[in-house]
Amino acid sequence: MANAVKRIGVLTSGGDAPGMNAAIRSVVRACTYMGIECVGIRRGYNGLINGDFTVLQNDNVAHIINRGGTILYTARSDEFRTLEGQKKAAATCKLLGLDGIVSIGGDGSFRGLVELAKQGISVVGVPATIDNDIVCTGYTIGYDTAANTAVEAIDRLRDTMQSHERCSVVEVMGRNAGHLALYVGLATGATAVLVPEKPVDFDRDVIDRIRQARLAGNTHFMIIVAEGAGSAIEIGKGIHEELGLDPRVTILGHIQRGGTPSARDRVMASRMGYHAVQDAGRRQDEPRHLRTGRSDGRHRYHRGPFHEEGAQRAAVRGAAGDDGHRQLNPDKKIGACCTAARPFSIPEQLFRHLPFPSLS
Repeated sequence: MANAVKRIGVLTSGGDAPGMNAAIRSVVRACTYMGIECVGIRRGYNGLINGDFTVLQNDNVAHIINRGGTILYTARSDEFRTLEGQKKAAATCKLLGLDGIVSIGGDGSFRGLVELAKQGISVVGVPATIDNDIVCTGYTIGYDTAANTAVEAIDRLRDTMQSHERCSVVEVMGRNAGHLALYVGLATGATAVLVPEKPVDFDRDVIDRIRQARLAGNTHFMIIVAEGAGSAIEIGKGIHEELGLDPRVTILGHIQRGGTPSARDRVMASRMGYHAVQDAGRRQDEPRHLRTGRSDGRHRYHRGPFHEEGAQRAAVRGAAGDDGHRQLNPDKKIGACCTAARPFSIPEQLFRHLPFPSLS
């Protein structure tokens, strides 16, 4: 077939997420099935600039579906943030004869795709971040595993907090999005959950919650803090000063990004990887600036050019608007192509009625 796609590159960029290996495996196997050569770009966009690559075949991705991290490694590239670096990356694509790039990652990876698209490179994005903060998709690879890792850790903390009748303050990841913290807080019956999407009133959101829980008969308390909402250490100090309790602060940190991916992440990554290659191999008449993900419980594509407006509409952090959806913060741009989609919002009623002290 004229202009058929013969070779595509795949890379992982930014923070790793459980399930990335499953996505890489799916891309490689889909390429083999469709008769496309797959080139693995190591160390993200930095590797694309420096020509750090390897040809991937089925044998290279055997038995990696259950492994955390990424076999292609990942790195953040300051050089790629410059126009010169972006031109070098595009030149590498042309030198290797790549008909397109499949990038697996989060908001930084999608911003990178925006710039590559400007250089005339066909791109496909697969959302993979434990933060679950990519617009146009209801799910990102790694979120389920990270949530379960955090829930398991908090359940263990609760056992000892209950034994000593203490307060525990736990900081979870998520950067500028509160998805992970709120989800984990619901799953563990936390006394209070603090997220960056809602301004924190310390007395109302923490102190009063603990008092209500104590009046309800509880003697141990669990406070979940999203890393973008404030410092868990400072929250712990404030609790001690106001209530005289001796809270224990735990920062879960990067254990949430590692570990064996859950079944959901493995299957979702496999589906996304396959559909990314399917689209990359189907359309050659025009540059493919596409992302793939899930929305409304079904797998969907979101086609269209990556551009500045789309990047801005994908911003997660900002003040809540009258319609209850996130407003644009120009300083927090996430590359996306579905400009008509509404950004994420946490329903106000969840903040009014959660957490339930009786669940603590």
